[in-house]
Amino acid sequence: MLRAVRFAARLGFQIDPPTFAAIEAAAPSITDMAWERIGDEVVCILTDSESGSARRGFELLDRSGLLPPILPEVAALKGVEQSPDYHPEGDVFVHTLGLLEQLEHPTETLALAALLHDIAKPRCTQRSEKRITFYGHCHIGAETAVTICQRLRRSRETWERVALLVRDHLRLLHAPEMRLSSLKRFLASAHIEELLELARLDAMASNKNLTYHNFCRQKLCELGAEAIQPAPLLRGRDLLDMGFEPGPRFGQILEAVTEAQLEGTLQTREQAVVWVRERYVSSG
Repeated sequence: MLRAVRFAARLGFQIDPPTFAAIEAAAPSITDMAWERIGDEVVCILTDSESGSARRGFELLDRSGLLPPILPEVAALKGVEQSPDYHPEGDVFVHTLGLLEQLEHPTETLALAALLHDIAKPRCTQRSEKRITFYGHCHIGAETAVTICQRLRRSRETWERVALLVRDHLRLLHAPEMRLSSLKRFLASAHIEELLELARLDAMASNKNLTYHNFCRQKLCELGAEAIQPAPLLRGRDLLDMGFEPGPRFGQILEAVTEAQLEGTLQTREQAVVWVRERYVSSG
């Protein structure tokens, strides 16, 4: 059943009506299949795709009745309204389909994050006279994404990365206000490339405001890899040579040096040594 959906979506075929009716009738029994196979087929629908086919695949899953037993959380996105100023495209399900429509041979983690980035919005909906908000949906969504990825028998590495992407997918909104050191740490994240692409997909599937995505892209170019993730000015051996005793204080001092380095206050090892001696008393 899932393979029929995948092939129809990937190749642009129509499923023969009697076959589609048989899929609809058997859809509730899909979970009798091993979840490893279900997970593999879902990921193939998301990743083995040209532009638009992932969306077609999930529309077919929805129409056939396969979506609720496999991914009830995704099915629950249907009808969840959003503020039209930020989301003129419609409800959360329509918005999610908009992200899937843009996928072109993505990584598994990016594809799953695109599917699950707003998965907690039904649980976090709050309404006022002027707008609809979803406070907390990023963090709650990260937890839900782990549950779903585990159900689909994805690897630990996969669900940990998907959780990070879901949790952080709105952090770009705060990037222009970050201290330089915080911005550099953010841009040095191992998942930054996937995160920026997720943010781009998210924006293009809603109000098409790429301001924050473009800001981060520009800063990556302006600052450069060496400034974003520089070699440490001091290490533990340096602190030993300066007379400091090993212990928790080591980490605190080295973290303070890194912060000052990222802020641009410290640029050389010599400056760092003087800076530490002025602020911390060694036992030597």
